[in-house]
Amino acid sequence: MYDVVVVGGAGIDTTVYVPELPLPYADTYGVPPVVDRIGNTGSGVVLGCHALGLRSLLIDLIGDDPQGALIRAHLEAAGAGFAWAIVPEGTRRSVLLVGPDGRRTSLHDARAAAGQRLPRELYLPAIRQARHVHVSITDFSRHLYPELLELGVPVSTDLHDWDGENGHHKDFAYSSDLVFLSAAKLPDPVPVMRGILDRGRASLVVCTAGATGAYLLGDASGQVRHFPATPPPGPVIDGNGAGDAFVSGFLYGHLRGLPPHECARLGGVAGAHACTTEGTHENPIDEETLLGRLPPSRPVPGPAL
Repeated sequence: MYDVVVVGGAGIDTTVYVPELPLPYADTYGVPPVVDRIGNTGSGVVLGCHALGLRSLLIDLIGDDPQGALIRAHLEAAGAGFAWAIVPEGTRRSVLLVGPDGRRTSLHDARAAAGQRLPRELYLPAIRQARHVHVSITDFSRHLYPELLELGVPVSTDLHDWDGENGHHKDFAYSSDLVFLSAAKLPDPVPVMRGILDRGRASLVVCTAGATGAYLLGDASGQVRHFPATPPPGPVIDGNGAGDAFVSGFLYGHLRGLPPHECARLGGVAGAHACTTEGTHENPIDEETLLGRLPPSRPVPGPAL
């Protein structure tokens, strides 16, 4: 049995710490050491869930290249489950420009190929044994939804900085039971959140908004509720991976049957922790630290919007 099976989203992040963002043109900048580390969203969710004591497995396509070997070695050292197949396009990569305040600009190389599919023998035994499946928005992942629906496995996804219009995201938005997204491209996230509930399967939509906190829609009130951000436990160094950490903290509570507002508090603590460490997924919060940093319970906030 697995508590969480994550489909897609492993990659390597090349992190470059720059003096400011946006970075003005110059022929050369002197920067601190440039480091290749495990990154991308699926890696973050599986490592975060594993660190919180959830039985977790990542399933993905990678290359027979140094980047794929780095991913395999990191997950093996961490003790997180990983099942993979090799593809000729190679392993996904991102170059992350990180400013002094921890904000980032990501240059993402998806290494995607038209018609790419996960081998059925790779994923089917795992999702049959899963309490929950989290689907990354890699194109091949969308093709698992009919089987997930047939099996009755609860499914979540993270749409990241969706603008509410891009067609690539719509299968994921409207076929998942629990939907995460970021407000990065949404001046007003409420219409998009309501659209996800109205048009799809989701019973709960969670929109993260960085230092502003998070918004929830899907409880009995039918109203969007706002939850303030958890203050980081130290200086903000690198905001990469905070969203994936939020998802893992939220799923930790969700799989224990906690109400959404409690899950959001857990996600907030995990996301704040991620901002205080270098790299994308180098130091996910563990269960003891998560619960120890959880602020005292407060009344459920009233409607935000």
